[in-house]
Amino acid sequence: MSEKSSSKKVVGEKLQKVLASAGVGSRREMEQWISSGRVTVDTKPAVLGDRVTENQQIRVDGHPVQITAKVDQICRVIAYHKPEGEICSRTDPEGRPTVFSRLPNIKGSRWIAIGRLDINTSGLLLFTTDGELANRLMHPRFEVEREYAVRVFGEVNDAMIQRLRTGVELEDGKANFKKIKALPGEGLNRWFHVVLTEGRNREVRRMWESQGTVVNRLIRVRYGDLLLPKHLPAGGYSEYALEDVNYLRKLVSLREEQQSLVKPEDRNERRRRMASMRRAVRKHQVASKTENKRGDKPAADKPATKPVTKPDPRPKQKPTKPATGKTPAGRKPVRKPTAKKPTREGRG
Repeated sequence: MSEKSSSKKVVGEKLQKVLASAGVGSRREMEQWISSGRVTVDTKPAVLGDRVTENQQIRVDGHPVQITAKVDQICRVIAYHKPEGEICSRTDPEGRPTVFSRLPNIKGSRWIAIGRLDINTSGLLLFTTDGELANRLMHPRFEVEREYAVRVFGEVNDAMIQRLRTGVELEDGKANFKKIKALPGEGLNRWFHVVLTEGRNREVRRMWESQGTVVNRLIRVRYGDLLLPKHLPAGGYSEYALEDVNYLRKLVSLREEQQSLVKPEDRNERRRRMASMRRAVRKHQVASKTENKRGDKPAADKPATKPVTKPDPRPKQKPTKPATGKTPAGRKPVRKPTAKKPTREGRG
């Protein structure tokens, strides 16, 4: 029996891994969804440990999930210059703008965020169509560097910097910066460049706050060796070429990609594309500001209201009948005023 069981080949991949690769969510989220009965395989409730192939029918909350064979998938990665004020969620019940609202549309797949940036943080945010690549780049065991430019308000001395290098205690464990570099400048507002190899929630801010200072500006400028493109406007995106995609894949021990959908372009084409993107970003910003001035609801969603008119304080007059030359009975004829002054005889 042991020889037979050892000779059996494992068919398919783990269900949570397949769902994550399809962009449904993170692998941890998929494990929770499977445990709660939200996933079915061939109309049967799925359980943790199930393996599936691309020929099986997978549904999440009753909705089919399109599974593409690995051979047919092309790994794509884009850099997005996240502005402040956007959240890293697909939807928001409060109606705030999300980082997914301006990404390019793709067929048969969807963009997966590699890590997150909080609403008050701007800078480089990577997206990919490969869930496994996203999962590995976010995992602490691969120690992928993230570099931030941070402006700190408060008195900063050498002892504080040394503590941040060696490690400080936070609510979720000890944390430290791999590198800290002070930029030239004086005063209570100073710029630093810091490097981390993990991406815990608000980690940079919490570390500085543990030393009695406040972070009033935070920008991610690097992920691995990929820098925030200087030509990229806030709210704009740019897709990486095959060389950069394979750099990320090699960084987390994944096989190299052989194809890319990025077309080569010369300097003029790139300038035209960036100019068009800047116009689109400005148009989007103007529309957002106009909508905010009008209120939470857009004008089209507000019920039409009639203009409020103030009551006329003057007494209403009855409409007069047209003159017929006859005086109604019981009334004295009304003398029309003249511009002549009455004479002395007329007064008497």
